[in-house]
Amino acid sequence: MNAPAEFSASITDIQLESRLDDEVRWRVALSNTAFQPGHTGVLEAISRSGTRIQIPVLRVLLDTSGDLWHIVEKPLAAGTAVLGRIHQPAATTKMK
Repeated sequence: MNAPAEFSASITDIQLESRLDDEVRWRVALSNTAFQPGHTGVLEAISRSGTRIQIPVLRVLLDTSGDLWHIVEKPLAAGTAVLGRIHQPAATTKMK
């Protein structure tokens, strides 16, 4: 079964994932998610000024506690409402 391509959630936690020179990665937890390990996509939020912000989800990790973390390059504050969109993989050939 395919995961839904779009869903609504809110940020419940954010942690620094890594920092290497100017490259910073954050891990974001969501109130609910349709992302699974191996997925990429985008989280979309509306800033206080009303600007639409799109933050790419670079990868999704499952930690030893069973929590899913969405790896992003820009942090969003806990409590921020987001619209998640999963990038659908290219069509695959059906096995016969």
